[in-house]
Amino acid sequence: MEDMILYDRLQFAFTITFHYLFPQLTMGLSLIIVYFKGQFLRTKLDKYNDAAKFFMKIFAINFTMGVITGIPMEFQFGTNWAKFSELTGGIIGQTLAMEGLFSFFLESSFLVLFIFGEKLMGQKLHLLTAFLVFLGSWASGYFILATNAWMQNPVGYEILENGKYVLENFSALFSNPWLLPAFLHNQMASLVTSSFVVASIGAFYVLSKSNVEYGKLFLKTGVLFGLVSSLLVAFPTGDWNAKNVAKYQPASFAAMEGIFETEHAGAEIVLIGQPNMVEKKLDNKIAVPNILSFLTYQDWNKQIPGMDQFKEEELPTNVPGLYYSYHIMVGLGTIFIGVMGLAFFFLMRGKLFGFKPLLWTIMCLVPFPYIANITGWYVAELGRQPYLVYGLLKTVDGISPTVSSGNTLFTLLGFVGIYFLLGVLFLILVGKTIYQGPTPQKH
Repeated sequence: MEDMILYDRLQFAFTITFHYLFPQLTMGLSLIIVYFKGQFLRTKLDKYNDAAKFFMKIFAINFTMGVITGIPMEFQFGTNWAKFSELTGGIIGQTLAMEGLFSFFLESSFLVLFIFGEKLMGQKLHLLTAFLVFLGSWASGYFILATNAWMQNPVGYEILENGKYVLENFSALFSNPWLLPAFLHNQMASLVTSSFVVASIGAFYVLSKSNVEYGKLFLKTGVLFGLVSSLLVAFPTGDWNAKNVAKYQPASFAAMEGIFETEHAGAEIVLIGQPNMVEKKLDNKIAVPNILSFLTYQDWNKQIPGMDQFKEEELPTNVPGLYYSYHIMVGLGTIFIGVMGLAFFFLMRGKLFGFKPLLWTIMCLVPFPYIANITGWYVAELGRQPYLVYGLLKTVDGISPTVSSGNTLFTLLGFVGIYFLLGVLFLILVGKTIYQGPTPQKH
């Protein structure tokens, strides 16, 4: 049974991690594309229109890969997690169906119109198609987050005699106090990824002295969007999320912050430390007293319960994984604010485009927003364990009893091989698009 749970979780973790490499770019990039198209209508400068169409090509490649890698996850609800689907399908099936019926079709339909319909529709309608692609991509994220929010903080449900969960209050699903903070935080994090991608392509063009005019435009745009979104990820959206975890999942909050023992005169915030699960403490700890209490409750001396206040079965099943994921996410987010803040300073002084060390830094940092986004999702999912639906349905009770661990491991290895090939193909397609540049006819 333990092997079965392990392989089921590993397979879903792998497939969803790979899948989320793509929508985290498209959601943020769709907003930047709307900005470029809007600037073209305002200024009549062709470079903005070229930029919008160039990044829509990258958007389309990511969107296609997202669809390809997203479909297997839907099937996994029926194969690996059949009991979970049977018990909760009356609730999560509604939000997932809405995501597919409304958001996906809106996004895909107008993506095609944007790519092929510019001359037919005219520029104002072309801008509208870009906006509707943006609306579809963000609505998709909203419905997915609504599903996850119910799993993190179940509301508006009723349990039938057969053990199935059904919605008692439909509006409660979308007024869940977990939903809006999680959605806004997720979207700003996606915008951070997109901003770094746009800025890094710009840095590449400037450093390689090809498409320099576009490189400067991409750098400026990426830095401006990146600084704003990096700040918003931290505050208020990140702060809001952390307070929600402290309120609704206090054991998870203690684990992700590394609070093994309750501090009665205010909780310290840990900067560095390694969880020691044998001795129940943090090794090599560097911390600042009382800061966590102030950040969470605006009270320097507010007591925050540590892991010693909870039963063993109430604690997350992987405390070190949760702790490290959280601190990696926060540490990278702090670096992003510093880099984008420095880049903005040089941009305002007119020195960014000639400052090669910073351009190289921006270009080489592009994988790290992906890492920060993924570890952020690990925090949410590891924090919820050992539950699939927090406080109601445990992970062990949601698996498919008829699917053996051997079958799951075999298909996991298959996914690894296939996704490796898809990843290589994706990099080739995006690399070719970047090499051709926004105006390939001029090469």
